[in-house]
Amino acid sequence: MNTISTFPITRKWPARHPERLQLYSLPTPNGVKVSIALEEIGLPYEAHLVSFDSNDQLSPEFLSLNPNNKIPAIVDPDGPGGKPLALFESGAILVYLAAKTGQLMPTDEAERYETLQWVMWQMGGVGPMFGQLGFFHKFAGKDYEDKRPRDRYVAETKRLLGVLEQRLTGRAWMMGDEYTIADIATLPWVRNLVGFYGAGELVGFEQFRNVQRVLKAFVARPAVERGLNIPPRT
Repeated sequence: MNTISTFPITRKWPARHPERLQLYSLPTPNGVKVSIALEEIGLPYEAHLVSFDSNDQLSPEFLSLNPNNKIPAIVDPDGPGGKPLALFESGAILVYLAAKTGQLMPTDEAERYETLQWVMWQMGGVGPMFGQLGFFHKFAGKDYEDKRPRDRYVAETKRLLGVLEQRLTGRAWMMGDEYTIADIATLPWVRNLVGFYGAGELVGFEQFRNVQRVLKAFVARPAVERGLNIPPRT
């Protein structure tokens, strides 16, 4: 019988509750997408901290689960057909959890595809562009006299925020009244942009009133508040 004990990652992060979904993560914008979704859904899970300080993501055990050495990743002991399933990439995990539980995704087929469209938009645009802006603004920007790289990402971040601002006009959430994985994918990155990266003034965040409104509603959700700190840093 195939159980999660056959996955090498469990040697480094033993499962105390092997019957639960196993989450290997860190509370970064990508990592908290999955912890927030799990908290919203109420699916039992066990969280394991993957410490970048000790290069856990480069360990053979973690690479056996995700050869791309990025968090988050999961092992679900109750995957399709009742067999364990290992997954990496936050967007793919969000889609899987929504399909598995029937939550955080519209039931209408056309609206499901529209939701996936916005998840892909976040994965392909918001995450990479906001992350690069954070690199040049908060971390290494002072080492570059030429500010064109930073300014390129500032301009693209403003453009993406403008797209989101327009989408949220007259809507409670990205898909209207229904809160979905599109919101869970996108809003942690917006929070990180103005919080951890401290780039709100740089990108003129005050002009994006709808984004501000929805971000405030997002972080006020109890499941979001919990998920933002899972797994806790030690």
